[in-house]
Amino acid sequence: MAVVWPPVLGLFNSVVVTLTYLRRNRVQAEIAEAFGVSQPTISRAVTALTTLLGQVLVDYVPVAEDLDSRTQYIVDGTLLPCWSWRGQRQLYSGRHKTTGMNVLAACDLYGRLAWISDPVDGCRHDTAALALSGVIDTLEAGNWMGDKGYVGNDMLTPIKNQRTEDCWTGKENSTRA
Repeated sequence: MAVVWPPVLGLFNSVVVTLTYLRRNRVQAEIAEAFGVSQPTISRAVTALTTLLGQVLVDYVPVAEDLDSRTQYIVDGTLLPCWSWRGQRQLYSGRHKTTGMNVLAACDLYGRLAWISDPVDGCRHDTAALALSGVIDTLEAGNWMGDKGYVGNDMLTPIKNQRTEDCWTGKENSTRA
């Protein structure tokens, strides 16, 4: 089946429109206004090219099998927002106060993308998503770095809450790292 994008946009602008929609979750009417076309034209471009982009880029998405056990990685999660499905409570993220899917990404110390997890329900914390992926079970946890949400996974994390003594007054203060 041949992919048909809106001729008024052309291939290049259809790709730009689709990537803009997917990356920022902007309203189609807003994108249409920026490109001087109608909202249905944007919808046709997004519908036509989303699947095609997935097929073209699938070989470039890093997977767990591509990870080197000797390399240090930095991991973090993000919530990919979706429509607010009232009946799908597992998609609701209390932290973000919206629905979506949680995805983890890891990069090396040079900032090169090394791994993207499969999406999990938005209600799952980054630590739970990491455990579900199983990637840290097969690699040395000490070679991984994460934010405070990963404390307890044997990876390098910042200090969650540190008690220090004020050198001037001798009183104990609670500081955040």
